[in-house]
Amino acid sequence: MVANHLGTKIKKIRLERGMTLKILAERTGFSISFLSQLERGKSSATLESLKKISIAFGVNPSYFFEEEEELDEGRTLVIDQRMDAHHIYYKDLGTMVTDRDFAPLLVILKPGQTEGNLITHRGQEFLYVIEGTLTVRVENELYVLGPTESFMLDSTRPHYWYNYTDKEVKILCVSSEVKAANS
Repeated sequence: MVANHLGTKIKKIRLERGMTLKILAERTGFSISFLSQLERGKSSATLESLKKISIAFGVNPSYFFEEEEELDEGRTLVIDQRMDAHHIYYKDLGTMVTDRDFAPLLVILKPGQTEGNLITHRGQEFLYVIEGTLTVRVENELYVLGPTESFMLDSTRPHYWYNYTDKEVKILCVSSEVKAANS
């Protein structure tokens, strides 16, 4: 089940960072109760909540959609997962470099992915529409982008992406890598 996998990954990285649920709650603005339920697979996350959690941990949202398998030579193979419950798919295209300054992601927004509140985080985002029609909201402005159109924004400005159409939207998102926050 995706919710259990997601909760396990959130708890694992929280413990690796030496964070309590209280610290994570303070950094994300979510309640301790919600975060606890999320870790136990009793609650589901939205794209917005995953983005806030990934910022608190200093990882890309794609971290939560990856599974690792050991290869014979001790290398790690990353397998992406669809997050159908959240109408989004992430694939980290830069897994071969561990200490990155930016992260290239393939993002697919399912038809009707219209929920989510504006978010902010450090860095910048470059969006390139491969297929479909993407709506980008930056503060009170809406930008509608079609195939081969691009957009770049300062991520400290409140923003969010939407798919108001009945077709998938495929985009390349290149964002500044968020470095891990001190715990």
